[in-house]
Amino acid sequence: MQEQPSVADFTFLPAVFRWCGAACMEMKMDSKEVIFRFLRLGLIGVAVSTAAWAEPDEEILGKSLGYPLGPQFSAMGNRVGNWSALDRVPGALTQVVSRGEAVQPLPKASQPADIKYRYRNLGYTLDDYLDRRRVTGLLILKNGEIVAERYRYGRTEDARFLSFSMAKSVTSMLIGAALERAVIASLDDLASQYAKDLEGSVYGQTPLRHLLRMSSGVTFTERYDGQDDISKLSRSFATGSPPVGSLLRSFSDRHSPSGQKFVYASAETEVLGRVLTGATGRSMAELTSEWLWKPMGAERDAFWCHGRDRQAGAYFCFNASLRDWGRLGWLMARDGKVGDRQILPAEYLLDATDIARQPAAFAPYKATPYMGYGYQFWLLPLKERTFAFQGVHGQTVFVQPATGIVMVQTAVYAQASGYQDPEPFAERTALWMGVLQSLGGRTERY
Repeated sequence: MQEQPSVADFTFLPAVFRWCGAACMEMKMDSKEVIFRFLRLGLIGVAVSTAAWAEPDEEILGKSLGYPLGPQFSAMGNRVGNWSALDRVPGALTQVVSRGEAVQPLPKASQPADIKYRYRNLGYTLDDYLDRRRVTGLLILKNGEIVAERYRYGRTEDARFLSFSMAKSVTSMLIGAALERAVIASLDDLASQYAKDLEGSVYGQTPLRHLLRMSSGVTFTERYDGQDDISKLSRSFATGSPPVGSLLRSFSDRHSPSGQKFVYASAETEVLGRVLTGATGRSMAELTSEWLWKPMGAERDAFWCHGRDRQAGAYFCFNASLRDWGRLGWLMARDGKVGDRQILPAEYLLDATDIARQPAAFAPYKATPYMGYGYQFWLLPLKERTFAFQGVHGQTVFVQPATGIVMVQTAVYAQASGYQDPEPFAERTALWMGVLQSLGGRTERY
């Protein structure tokens, strides 16, 4: 819906019909003729359309069944339910990330934000965006205050939304915490120094810094066609056959020298997860709770899901409430600070998210045709440092630290990645640009 009268209710309809009567007299036309012309223009049609009340593809996504949970993880009718309550899905293995006693407040802003954006040369509002896209939750923060918070498809504030690849950024934050504590001595150490089950493998012989930048050079395909290497990894994670460690050891070819080229590969984050647990002897859930969730002041417990080997899915399976995803974004906007306390190392986070600190091959327009890549964070092509956690079905945390703006989106996009269907991803980016413009952010291109 473009810039047209609100259709939240039908209060403007009497005015339309009064206008019809006046027009009939002025133009000497029968009132039916005027109304017919309105219908042709779509004005009354828009007003009475059920689309004014429906959410995109809600029946396909299971509304009439109450958005059910189900064993088919990505089945269209189970996506809304499964991806907001994975700990209740039969067969899913999870471990709680406990919150602490103190909760970091996220107060509501005194004035609601008037968010507008442009997409394909047309103007839209935030409500328009939600009416157009499969978004289950949307949260916008300015300087730590909530300026917009929306839940869709029957979701509520207690839902804990699946990260998909936003988990990669959380894993990177834990690597920074481990480095600060000297549990990991150096990012130039080889993975096998900590992940002993990868000794002798190509991934094991890769420096942590190269894994963080997804530049191991190891051939790993990620096309989302059911036949690629990411599908093999996901099946291994779900079934334990073969064990994930064995599968990781089986990748033996390097397409390019380590450290030189960005090629997106979820296996590299999975290796980093094994580095963390190998270095500490503790689970990802325990580390996340102690190093991140409690000191950050999370509002709700989170959870990791794990495979048959009890290892968390570092590349895709962290689950948290919308507001706690917002707290993670706000923590990153403050370069690892909560109040006056530095809970993550600021220098590491700058290395992770600042274009100027990346080798040329990892900058925007070089790493990919649009975004750059840091330490498991996507770098937007703006002069002002701006970065994102991203999941394959539209999950996103956008952050612009200097202006204090954070946007969180959870979603159930039909296709995996913008390569398969660029439209929803392109409009999501357009909304983010509109959020920045609406809230005093900076949008000058890199």
